[in-house]
Amino acid sequence: MILFVKLLLAHLLGDFLLQPNSWVADKELKKHKSVYLYKHIAIHGLLALLLSASFWFWPYALLLAGLHGLIDWLKLRFQKEQTKRAWFILDQLLHLVVIAAIALLYNKVDCSRYVIDDRFWIYFTAVIGLSMPASIIIKNVISIWTPDEMDAGDTNEAKTAKPSDLQNAGKYIGILERLFVFFFILSGNFASIGFLMAAKSIFRFGDLTQAKDRKLTEYVLIGTLISFGLAIATGYLVKYALTALL
Repeated sequence: MILFVKLLLAHLLGDFLLQPNSWVADKELKKHKSVYLYKHIAIHGLLALLLSASFWFWPYALLLAGLHGLIDWLKLRFQKEQTKRAWFILDQLLHLVVIAAIALLYNKVDCSRYVIDDRFWIYFTAVIGLSMPASIIIKNVISIWTPDEMDAGDTNEAKTAKPSDLQNAGKYIGILERLFVFFFILSGNFASIGFLMAAKSIFRFGDLTQAKDRKLTEYVLIGTLISFGLAIATGYLVKYALTALL
């Protein structure tokens, strides 16, 4: 476990702290011909070796550096201007998978001992249910009350149709808040739920005041309460399901 943490630290240092923006720009321009790509790969290998605190880790550090370079090359080769965000996320996920695999390989962990049990499926189903499905359900439930001037493009974060609004921001805010509430319930951190709702109310207060529309205020309140209610109910259902497995 500690090796994974050290390799993750090496990755964070190499990818974010020890890689200037000028290196990134040069790599994106010259791709595999950029000398900074190979400097970046070498830094990752050296950091992995140093933080592992073992000379005998060098073959694994070399493997990690090579795979890191391959992933970076794939990103530089295939990413477009409009797909940079997607490639960044995929790039980081692949690096994490490589780090985990090398840590398991070096420690000779028997992965056959780890199986996906019923708890995984309960958690996974709850998380998926609280994402887009919950957004669609809430949107349809409260659509009867949607104010005429509203763009009911989201669940509980109703947003006025203004050019300054972030696209689909309300939808993702709703999903994130439900997931936060869900994990707060599972961890027994109930005070944080009140803090989250209070923080959201403060940020929404300005919009609702400027709107001067009671329907808008009620619409947002209904959506918020339904969203929080779904998350809380799902949290308790999951806790009950987990208890039933024992």
